[in-house]
Amino acid sequence: MIEAANRLLTVEEYYFSKKLREVNFLITSGKPIINLGIGSPDLQPPQRVVEAIKEGLLAPNAHKYQSYQGLPELRDAMARFYEEHFSVSLSATSEVLPLMGSKEGIMHISMAYLNEGDAVLIPNPGYPTYQSVTKLVGAKPVFYELDAANNWLPDFEALEQLDLSKVKLMWVNYPHMPTGALPNTYLFEELVAFAKRHGILIVNDNPYSFILNDAPKSILSVAGAKEVCLELNSLSKTFNMAGWRVGMVVGDSEHISNILKVKSNMDSGMFYGIQKGAIEALKCSDMWFVTLNSVYKQRRDLVWQLADALNCTYDKNAVGLFVWAKLPGSENAEAYIDSVLKNNHIFITPGTIFGSKGEGYIRFSLCASNEVLEEAIKRVR
Repeated sequence: MIEAANRLLTVEEYYFSKKLREVNFLITSGKPIINLGIGSPDLQPPQRVVEAIKEGLLAPNAHKYQSYQGLPELRDAMARFYEEHFSVSLSATSEVLPLMGSKEGIMHISMAYLNEGDAVLIPNPGYPTYQSVTKLVGAKPVFYELDAANNWLPDFEALEQLDLSKVKLMWVNYPHMPTGALPNTYLFEELVAFAKRHGILIVNDNPYSFILNDAPKSILSVAGAKEVCLELNSLSKTFNMAGWRVGMVVGDSEHISNILKVKSNMDSGMFYGIQKGAIEALKCSDMWFVTLNSVYKQRRDLVWQLADALNCTYDKNAVGLFVWAKLPGSENAEAYIDSVLKNNHIFITPGTIFGSKGEGYIRFSLCASNEVLEEAIKRVR
């Protein structure tokens, strides 16, 4: 037997990859499982976006290799989007790089900046991929704890007490997943100052800005942020295009150039039709967001009712595609969701997959129709 690379010893199969096999087995066995675990939008993209990809299929150059940097008009659309919604000025030529989903950007950035033995600041709780990619490239995760008492924001006094001598990269994610916490007025300014004091590159992973959030923010809106910050963004949640795999990384031209060195050796460009569809999505008016969020508001109200029925508590000021809820008493998160799966045929995500600070919490997805959520409430009640 040929042995796998040692790097695979540092990571496990992604939780949802494993758990969904169990859920799908129950479904094929005839169990009427309601899946409230995954944040995969079930709504449709704008119709004009779908039409654009159809037209793109017929373009003479649709089936050729595409530019590693994406179509110039896609980069223009991304730059305009940032100007319009975040008041951030970007050069479409050198400060915007389209990605096949922002998740690949986590790997590209890590490969571009991390050497074996470097350290990376990772939020706990936080997106599990930050940790797994850090380990895959041979770097060391250093967790900084977030908690409800501080509104799930970094504690800078605690950060300053850490050994930062080998820290090269810091992952932040606001609006925060899984908790839905918003950045306060000063958070991004404090992060930029922290990065400059310690020579750390900060990456804000920002795919949830437009979901149930009236005030989208970018870390790049802070003066001097481009020197020490990058931002990832995505069309997956904002425009219901998760399967299309379209994202972006934006920031200083030197940082973008370094990431492109990695990316250009990893793929051969995004499919032409998808790029044309993405351009149309980025042109959508504010009415798109109003309509989208009217649906999610109804769903969130129902998920709150479901959380109430389970005797959980939650923050009504949180935003994003999920509801982060605290379990009653001292319940173990994984045992709790297994019990609900067995007894009520509802799959909910345990907070522990996001880190030790997720113990005692569960996460509900809003990616289910009103009818499905109403059925879930009936089952619990």
